[in-house]
Amino acid sequence: MSQSTHHADQDALIGPGHTMATLTDKISDIVLTKKHPLQWFAVTGIAAIFASLLALTVVNLFFTGIGVWGPNNPVGWGFDIINFVWWIGIGHAGTLISAILLLLRQEWRTSINRSAEAMTVFAVMCAGMYPLLHTGRPWLAYWLLPIPNSMGIWPQFRSPLIWDVFAVSTYATVSMLFWYVGLIPDFAVLRDKATKKVQKVVYGMLALGWRNAARHWDRYETAYLLLAGMSTPLVLSVHTVVSFDFAAGIIPGWHTTVFPPYFVAGAIFAGFAMVLTLSIPLRIWYGVDDLITDKHLDNMAKVLLATGWIVTYGYGLEAFMCFYSGSTYEEFMLLNRLQGPYAFQYWSLLLTNCVLPQIMWVPKLRRNIWALYFVAMSVNIGMWLERYVIIVVSLHRDFLPSSWGMYAGSRWDWAMFLGTLGFFTTMFMLFIRFLPMISIAEMKALVPHKPGLATGSRHAAAHH
Repeated sequence: MSQSTHHADQDALIGPGHTMATLTDKISDIVLTKKHPLQWFAVTGIAAIFASLLALTVVNLFFTGIGVWGPNNPVGWGFDIINFVWWIGIGHAGTLISAILLLLRQEWRTSINRSAEAMTVFAVMCAGMYPLLHTGRPWLAYWLLPIPNSMGIWPQFRSPLIWDVFAVSTYATVSMLFWYVGLIPDFAVLRDKATKKVQKVVYGMLALGWRNAARHWDRYETAYLLLAGMSTPLVLSVHTVVSFDFAAGIIPGWHTTVFPPYFVAGAIFAGFAMVLTLSIPLRIWYGVDDLITDKHLDNMAKVLLATGWIVTYGYGLEAFMCFYSGSTYEEFMLLNRLQGPYAFQYWSLLLTNCVLPQIMWVPKLRRNIWALYFVAMSVNIGMWLERYVIIVVSLHRDFLPSSWGMYAGSRWDWAMFLGTLGFFTTMFMLFIRFLPMISIAEMKALVPHKPGLATGSRHAAAHH
């Protein structure tokens, strides 16, 4: 690739005319000096109100019991598992953008990876609340771990729910480490540019003594690549294990081998939709459309389109196997989805996950922020409906008609779901306020270097 072509590609990613100094100032000033827009205060205030609703729900849950939730017989799993799977799925795009695209040397990830990693951490926190609270006694959650205890009871290792404990806890730990390690050079920048003593002390402690030395960069890049390598199999394994919660059961609609790849593709699909949902407003509010460019939106739309087709293929394969299997129960399960009391939810998920994303074939619409935002929001809703259909519609009509029943989330189910949305949004808004939402160190590496400077080295760019 010629030098002029390389610079043109970089201009498409960061906008022309940027130098390392202007990049540093533009990103760090959002945290240190720039006044935040009114939209930030409005969204944070509304989100905090919903987060307080989460606290109220949890307190009521502790004092009353999990009977305040709506599950019944036969629908023993309700909003708790629906939202757990939905939140875990949303977290997958952050790890994909950060780890896999880093290993594949995709430079376009640089402007969105930091906020995607933050989204992953907060989404996993929201997901983790549900199984912990569903136990009824979350203060005894350590019983799920294979450690000696006074009762002499060990977890049931043949249960997919125990596999979830290991998969999700590992995923959360590695995601937080990966996010923090990537922030260390930027903490040093904020420490050096801060004018308030409190900021200098806090960012200085978080920077762990970073002085921009070549030795620091060497160890940083080694650690970052190692964590990226550890995160990559987690992208595939975590939602695969989550899918085993269903695939290991005998309920029609669950007992299928397509679930692991289908769940992983759906998680990336939902995750990229949430990245777009968060990135587009930030791009407008903070005027960073020269850093999160049309090229980034176009690439994310293409990933959304590709994973949407994989999910659509999964729906088609699932329907085909229902009839190909010759199982009366499987056939009834599909007909129940198409014509039963929850048919509206099923047809809505097909519309939002399969039909609406097809407008992304048109290049103009892929780069139109309003069209893209509409598709992203529809996918967020559609993927939640998918989990609803998988769990509720498969359970509400069991093998025996005498065991049939209907399910609708109670007001406390909805309160907790809205509360986790508020908690997630509040945490993300605080992240925007106190941490750089775009990686300063990695953006500097995209700035065209002057002749004689080694290209492709992040620490060379930072020293320059």
